[in-house]
Amino acid sequence: MLARLDDMKAEDTVTIDLTGKSSIADMMVVTSGRSNRHVGSIADRVLEDLAAAGLSDARVEGMPHCDWVLIDAGDVIVHVFRPEVRAFYNLEKMWAPARRHRQAS
Repeated sequence: MLARLDDMKAEDTVTIDLTGKSSIADMMVVTSGRSNRHVGSIADRVLEDLAAAGLSDARVEGMPHCDWVLIDAGDVIVHVFRPEVRAFYNLEKMWAPARRHRQAS
């Protein structure tokens, strides 16, 4: 999935390992799109990839506005933000004690 985010020109992608730190998921991915349309396109592609992998029951929030789209695929949660919304919520800081790995963009 991370390679697909790069293909979609997602920016500043961060993966956060939640294993043993939270019961909500094992992994969180946080990334940004340049505009509402770009955020929506990235989220659509993630959903297509999840469906192709047999995970078509992912829950999605935020698609109508595409400021922040949350995709809950069970063990993996994906957040796709517009940059200013991402800066406001700063999820990476909230999960700072968790081990983080920043992907090159």
